[in-house]
Amino acid sequence: MTKLMEKQKFKQTEIGEIPEDWEIKPIKELAYITTGSKNTQDRIAEGAYPFFVRSQTVERINSYSYEGEAVLTAGDGVGTGKVFHYINGKFDIHQRVYKISDFNNKLDGYFFFLYFSNNFFNRIMQMTAKSSVDSVRMEMIADMQIPVPTKSEQTAIATVLSDTDELITSLDKLIAKKKAIKQGAMQELLTGKKRLPGFEVKKGYKQTELGEIPEDWQVIKLGQVADITKLAGFEYTNYFNSYKDGGEIIVIRGTNITHDKLDLTDVKTIPRSTSNKLQRSKLSNHDLVFAYVGTIGPVFLIDKDDTYHLGPNTAKITTNNDISPMFIFTYFTSWLIKNEIIEHTSIGAQPSLSMTKIREFRIILSSTKAEQTAIATFFSDMDSELESLEKKRDKYLMIKQGMMQQLLTGKIRLI
Repeated sequence: MTKLMEKQKFKQTEIGEIPEDWEIKPIKELAYITTGSKNTQDRIAEGAYPFFVRSQTVERINSYSYEGEAVLTAGDGVGTGKVFHYINGKFDIHQRVYKISDFNNKLDGYFFFLYFSNNFFNRIMQMTAKSSVDSVRMEMIADMQIPVPTKSEQTAIATVLSDTDELITSLDKLIAKKKAIKQGAMQELLTGKKRLPGFEVKKGYKQTELGEIPEDWQVIKLGQVADITKLAGFEYTNYFNSYKDGGEIIVIRGTNITHDKLDLTDVKTIPRSTSNKLQRSKLSNHDLVFAYVGTIGPVFLIDKDDTYHLGPNTAKITTNNDISPMFIFTYFTSWLIKNEIIEHTSIGAQPSLSMTKIREFRIILSSTKAEQTAIATFFSDMDSELESLEKKRDKYLMIKQGMMQQLLTGKIRLI
């Protein structure tokens, strides 16, 4: 059962307020701490055992030096204070990875992993005057004080959070599987190797510069079916003089497009009056915004009128009435357009594309707008399912974080 916080008695300790019946102990009294002996080059791609190095990525190796339950953390490098692993089995570790193991009978290993991985970074940051830490000294771990509830309460906490972790992991695996299915479907549907129900034809295939496609499909240049626009020189001046907080129109720059969605954490706006003066770069429903300087390739399909305006280093792509803008957006998220980007990009101070080069992008196009729309809708539905799964996963991540803050400090008890 759960004992409510207000019925608890708490005491103040050097690690904060904890229940009166909890102890605090340094890690060195509860576990054994050591480092490994292997180097990164000892890894084997298809090795039989996990090999923990100084990153979140777990390598493989054909030998093992350790067996049992352990918590691992990077001793230096970019993962210092941020990389943690829990293992219970046979494994090996890099010479600059710390292994904390041989937990005594007062400590549940997974409970320790949860507390340590959520609090160690703050500890080492408090021990340095710099904004980052280069390496971990043994005593940083050994002398760290941790709360010690009864073993049964630790196990209850670990079980609840482990179950939540398993749910999150299962969602991650399902998301990865759905993404792989989507990529496979793109390879078939965007090249016509497979046709959606209602669009099957008995015609054969023909060879093109982009490979084999159905005889009733064609390869066209983007400029043949779309108008492509960027900001004119004088518009830059208008923008930089009129950027302001609270403007009615959001300016979309390349940095505002992440994973083909808008990221407005760092947003610039302009007054509606300024947007209305710049009609060529005004964005409307079904326009595409494409980043063509620096990080090339992010794309977003505008979904409403009178809300957005084209920003620096982005191009507006407006398809003609015979072409589905949703299809072009889908095509721009595929490997096919990435090949065109690689072929046409100029490398200078930073990678970039000219409007002429974008107009030369080759597009495999089905013969009817209806089929284009059907293909785009098929992938839009897949994206909606993925987005729903990702939101569910993120919700459980937030729930887990909240649970940890409460359970690992004794604000909520499982007894």
